[in-house]
Amino acid sequence: MKKIVASLPFRLLLGVVIGIVAGQFFNTALMNIVVTVKFVLGELINFCVPLIIIGFIAPSITRLGKNASRMLGVAVFCAYMSSILAAFLSMAAGYGLIPHLSIVSETEGLKELPEVVFQLEIPQIMSVMSALMLSVLVGLAAAWTKAELVTGLLEELQRIVLEIVTRVVIPILPVFIGFTFCALSYEGTITKQLPVFLKIVLIVIVGHFIWLAVLYITAGIYSRSNPMDVIRNYGPAYITAVGTMSSAATLAVALRCAGKSKTLREDMVDFGIPLFANIHLCGSVLTEVFFVMTVSQILYGSIPSVVTMILFCLLLGVFAIGAPGVPGGTVMASLGLITGILGFDSTGTALMLTVFALQDSFGTACNITGDGALTLILTGYAERHNIKNQEDSFCN
Repeated sequence: MKKIVASLPFRLLLGVVIGIVAGQFFNTALMNIVVTVKFVLGELINFCVPLIIIGFIAPSITRLGKNASRMLGVAVFCAYMSSILAAFLSMAAGYGLIPHLSIVSETEGLKELPEVVFQLEIPQIMSVMSALMLSVLVGLAAAWTKAELVTGLLEELQRIVLEIVTRVVIPILPVFIGFTFCALSYEGTITKQLPVFLKIVLIVIVGHFIWLAVLYITAGIYSRSNPMDVIRNYGPAYITAVGTMSSAATLAVALRCAGKSKTLREDMVDFGIPLFANIHLCGSVLTEVFFVMTVSQILYGSIPSVVTMILFCLLLGVFAIGAPGVPGGTVMASLGLITGILGFDSTGTALMLTVFALQDSFGTACNITGDGALTLILTGYAERHNIKNQEDSFCN
């Protein structure tokens, strides 16, 4: 019993429950404290994200040696294919289901959260995409030049970052998630928006699980291994993603979950999980495609043409690779596509942002869980092409 209470999944679920209950009873004064602490914790977590990316991706690339460029290309290809195929699945479901649904969105009537009392801003040392590019370029260059000194420094950096993850990020996540759900409960997102939330989002969540099943079955077949050994460890990461609504903020937990799998190679975990957390957004893409079709039906009386939707899906896959792993990052990055290709006006864009925000946590959870399947594909690719494993790698 003591082991269960001390486990991360239990603490995360406890944070969710306490947050929802507290949000129903807290007054404005208490919510001032909640939003302030939530802001500070969010700033701290976001500050650590670039450190985690550099600390894990760069040394992982150097361990790949001469195969670094090839493995990076395979990873990006897998992420893009997963996103666009998920988009096409969602598009097919949209054409089949949306005409038969009677969905009326009501996005008004929410309480307004009080202002943050004390904004302790903790700017990141660099943006997430800058950290990603720095990691890739330094890792590749160190591998190409066989720079032993830089490689050793990167290995030391990884051990330092691992301690930051273990001693700082993981312990504060349950508190951050609790305050997040407290705010959602207070403003009414979980209660007043529940009918709309259930009608639209349940369909999308089913789509998430269908796509995750496709990914893991494909990964298992390709790698000739049991994908259940990977996915059964992903519960804490899924819960964290639901609570934080951010792939970047969930990165530390995802690394720990993937590291527990005996099927995934440790060097592929170090390399793949931080990379995919920033370029693999299959759940968010699947959700956005279904939602733009739904909003188009509601506001404009029809769903965009097949040709228009195919073009939208193909470009959305590209935008998803560069989208920030923060709440709403995918839809924010693709606003130009929504207005330019689909022709949404300001009302359509506002409704799209609102409805997307209602489910963002589940799309993020799908993204994070799908990263395990792509990492399994990378493991299978490395084994098939005799890319040797290295000894100095992430330890869970």
